[in-house]
Amino acid sequence: MPGIGDDALAAFGLLWPAIAAEQATAMAAAVAQEFLDLADDHQTREAEPSWATPNEIVLELAAVRLRRFRKTAELSPILICAPFALHGAILTDLAPGYSLVAAMEGATCGSLFVTDWRPASTDMSSRSIDDYLADLNVLIDAIGTPIDLIGLCQGGWMSLLYAARFPHKVHKLVLAGAPINTAVGDSDLSQRARSTPLAVFRQLVALGGGRMVGRRLFRLWEQNAFDAEAIRAILQSADAIDSDAFRQLAARFRAWYAWTLDLPGRYYLEVVERLYLKNELATGGFIALGQPIDLAAMCLPTYLLAARDDHVVAPAQTFDLSRLIGPKANTQHALAAGGHLGLFMGRQTIANEWREIGRWLSEPAFPRAA
Repeated sequence: MPGIGDDALAAFGLLWPAIAAEQATAMAAAVAQEFLDLADDHQTREAEPSWATPNEIVLELAAVRLRRFRKTAELSPILICAPFALHGAILTDLAPGYSLVAAMEGATCGSLFVTDWRPASTDMSSRSIDDYLADLNVLIDAIGTPIDLIGLCQGGWMSLLYAARFPHKVHKLVLAGAPINTAVGDSDLSQRARSTPLAVFRQLVALGGGRMVGRRLFRLWEQNAFDAEAIRAILQSADAIDSDAFRQLAARFRAWYAWTLDLPGRYYLEVVERLYLKNELATGGFIALGQPIDLAAMCLPTYLLAARDDHVVAPAQTFDLSRLIGPKANTQHALAAGGHLGLFMGRQTIANEWREIGRWLSEPAFPRAA
């Protein structure tokens, strides 16, 4: 889509059925036909983009790979929980200068890991939020606890659930652009979820054979027609649009965006219904791995990062956690310039806000007594 902006890109990636439902009837019909025409799923996947920073896979499960970027003997290893949405975890490590991973390497001392969620296969359609929390628990036990946990966007609410469910395993918690209280703030994503009948989401899951098959809908859009200036704004790049450096950077961005994840239908419908429609995390109705989640009982040091112009996850949806969480949590806040994707990929946000977060992670969890 020529001229597509930061928020439109992110909203498409996080809640594309709602966007499809908002379009004309012809668009909705095209979506359904695309799913039906590709029922045999013989098309070739796009090549998975490469990571910018050297790393190794230290544990591999059916649904996720654990990537280690640095190994040290320092306490409090760091795990970045990437979003499990339409696009892959390379948003944490797009390119030199645009890498949240590299920023954390430069600002902290602990071992550094990233969750690299894998596309759901056809036999994974019944996997639930609990299944992914259990996978996250396996990864964290393999790393060694307690850890510093960084949750990005959809990985943010998952990280919060995990920290509330297993508080003894988390040292500090960072949430960036995370939809926690989806009933507050001016969020396009929440509005679209509330205005789209749940039956639409269920129908699209059914057409996908029990999954949200990202690349099928993605083919309906002009994924390579992004306006260069919009990409430059998202990445907060100072390079001239006609420079070789920017052309290479834009090519890496487009490659990341074109490689999509398939999501289990059950997991996706639970996210839509429990997080966006019922707002269970903020209202106290969420049960994770058999236990009610009580945010007020949490006392972990927590850092909340939001983007000033984020219309996908409104800043209030993240910052409201400071009201919901326990008063002993020692909560910090930061508001970055720009939109949603800039929180994770923007050069200035990475150089400023994320390096400050790295320094915060390196400090003692609680102030020393005078």
